Parts: sequence; structure tokens; C-alpha cells
Amino acid sequence: MRVLLLSASLNPHTIKWVRSLAASGVEVCLFGLNACPPDTYADYPNVKLISLGIDTQIIRTKHGSYQKLRYLQALPMLKQAIKDFKPDIVHAHFATSYGLLGALSGFHPLVLSVWGGDVFDFPNASCLHRWLLKFNLRRADKILSTSHVMAEETWKYTSKPIEITPFGIDLTVFKAMPVTSLFAPQAIVIGTVKALEEMYGIEYLIRAFHLVRTRYPQLPLNLLIVGGGSLEQSLKALAHELALDDCVIFTGRVPYDDVPKYHNMLSVSVSVSNRESFGVAIIEASACEKPVVVSNVGGLPEVVEDGVTGIVVAPRDVAATAAAIERLILDENLSKTLGRAGRERVQRLYDWQVNVSHMLTIYQELLTRT
Repeated sequence: MRVLLLSASLNPHTIKWVRSLAASGVEVCLFGLNACPPDTYADYPNVKLISLGIDTQIIRTKHGSYQKLRYLQALPMLKQAIKDFKPDIVHAHFATSYGLLGALSGFHPLVLSVWGGDVFDFPNASCLHRWLLKFNLRRADKILSTSHVMAEETWKYTSKPIEITPFGIDLTVFKAMPVTSLFAPQAIVIGTVKALEEMYGIEYLIRAFHLVRTRYPQLPLNLLIVGGGSLEQSLKALAHELALDDCVIFTGRVPYDDVPKYHNMLSVSVSVSNRESFGVAIIEASACEKPVVVSNVGGLPEVVEDGVTGIVVAPRDVAATAAAIERLILDENLSKTLGRAGRERVQRLYDWQVNVSHMLTIYQELLTRT
């Protein structure tokens, strides 16, 4: 089978899909707009990388700006890549950028995966944005979503069936294991592994941690924030304002291969996002047997069973977030019980190898049908 993937070359989810499909024997051509070091996929001889090096600032332009259409300069190169590679399937990840390229390529069968911002944010910008999303969905032969809540949102713009394909994780990599921590051995570490952007609500985690630390000054509480993003400096300023400099570490962006290590440094993992389509970081934390606290938004309640694998709180509710953290740090048995149940749930629902097999089945059924 030959699959041409349209996706951001360095996105961790793209890397997982490319490597896993290649390891399953699929001939993969990855067509990405952004620059990508050639050694990213060097271990996979059946992966062909086409990296255009188009300005990533243009690619990430705010959804309300029409400059985003400039990536259409890649369309002639995509058509040439299709002619040269001769794929059986083209699969576009992200409905409104790579999805438009896939739609305009004229190739079928076309698989389109929605990721989040492409259906939750993009169509709200203008009538043109909504029309573009609907156009791309009409051209797709198969539409995939990582969560049920995102599928429901996508059905506002199409009546086609949507298949759920979660972002699973490698359970041999994400597991409880001893690591060398950035903190003292007795430290109680509250934290998150997230991009430092407005949608992920890191501010509310910092404020909730401050509340807990103020109430329990005798406890060795520490805050670990793993990830980079546009809010890094303002979040550091907030931590300084709240006098947390002596107990907080901002790691900045870290390699994906190091993420399991950071999850295992945590006592409690917190994701109190304002918006979230799925919640990969939460299933990673659960796989590492960490109790989790999440906000009741988007796909997060799908990946956490309230009171069984974690605690669900209202978004932007600092007091409720602090109360949930308190429950977990003061009740070690509860924390361990939720952590163990979390891994069991991930094993049952989000095993990456099962997800890859599911995707291969989708491809095969699509080829049989067409």
C-alpha cells in the first residue's frame, strides 16, 4: 500500500503516524509545508519526505487572516508529488490547510482527519472560512476524528459519516518507571505537559497551585510546566508575581522522546484547558499511572472517567482545581487507585498499536470500496 500523507512534518502526531505506518510495511510519502530535518525519518527507508520549507509563520497565521491562503503555492508541487509517487490513498491531516490542498489536488480516495482548531475555530472566522471547510469535507471520501465531541462539531459542516480514530499512545514507552527528577526525592510535584498557549489554561493551573501552596506551606510542593509557547514569558511573570520562583520549573519545549520522563516526575497531572479537542497528554499521564485533573471541556471528559481515573472540574475555576489537587495530594491511596485505573483504561481504549491497525483497516476498506 502506498499512502501520501499531507501533514506538518515535525508535529509529534505526524511523526508517530509516519513511523508506525512505515513500520507496518506501508510505503509513505510525507508532504509537509514546513522545513524538516531529513534525519527525522532516516531510519525508515520506505518513507519519502517532501519538505517545502514554506515560512511556518504563514502556516500558523491566525485563522482570521486571509494570508493563510498563501500556502496554495504548494499545490503544483503536490500534484507533481502525486504523479511521481503514485499513491493508493492521500490522507490529509488538518481539514482547513492540508485538507484544502488535498481537496484541490483532485485525487481520490482522499482521507481527511480533523484535528481541533480546524473545526472549532477556523469556521467561526467568516463565511468564507466556513465555506472552505465545507468544501474540503465534501471532497473527502473518508472523514476521521480523534474524539466524539470533535465529530459532533464537524457534523455542523457535513452530513457524512465520521469514524473515530483516537490519538493512542505506545504503552511500552508511556508507563510508570523510576526517573531522575528535577526535584528532591520527597517533593510533591504538580504539573502539566502542554503548549503554553491560551487555549490550554496554564494560568489557572498556576493560580490553583498557588492556592494549595498557601494552604499547605508545610508540604514540599513543586510545580512543573513542560512545554513552550507564546505565553511562556507572561506565565513566568505570573509565577514570579505569586512568589513561586523557588518551587516552579518551566522546561521550555522538550523532545517528544523525553515526554515520558517528565510525566513520571509528576505526582498529579493537571490539564484545565479552555478548549481541547482530545487530550493526548492526559492519556500519556494516565498510562504512567498518574492521577489527573482536567476541565470539563471538549474531548477531555472522554479520556477521563470522573472519580475513577481522575477528577473533572469546571473550566477556569481556580478554586475547584485547587480542591481537586488537594484531594489527591492528601489521599495517597486515592491517587494510586486513580492512577492504576487510568492505565487500565488507556490499555483498553488507547493502545497505539490497536489504533494503527484500525487505520490500516480503514485504508484497506476504502481501497476495496473504490
